Amino acid sequence: MGEIEEQVLAAARDRADALASRDGGRLRRLLHADFHWTSHRGEEFDRERYVSSNTGGKLAWSAQSLSGAEVVVVGDAAVLRCLVTDRVDAGRGTESFRMPMTQTWVRVSGRWLCLAGHAGPRLVD
Repeated sequence: MGEIEEQVLAAARDRADALASRDGGRLRRLLHADFHWTSHRGEEFDRERYVSSNTGGKLAWSAQSLSGAEVVVVGDAAVLRCLVTDRVDAGRGTESFRMPMTQTWVRVSGRWLCLAGHAGPRLVD
């Protein structure tokens, strides 16, 4: 993986860490103003709803790890594909979920921002 691809992957890992630490400000700074997300359940989120539901709601993240990451960069846009493992507690105790995830990143003023993403379907072990 080249230097630019590593920058995108580092930004994605920073986003995952912001989720796990429930740091809404840091998460918001990593997401483009026009950010959109589709969950493994088909729920759609804009940036503010995504940040509030993942850092201020009853869903509590303890970790998100990315494996098998592939990054393709074209100019100031990048697509990251990987397998993600989420450790979350939605009020029933901590659970782990594994699923494919795709994120689209754009470089704005030298910073990589997540423009869109999709996770799922959830894999059954």
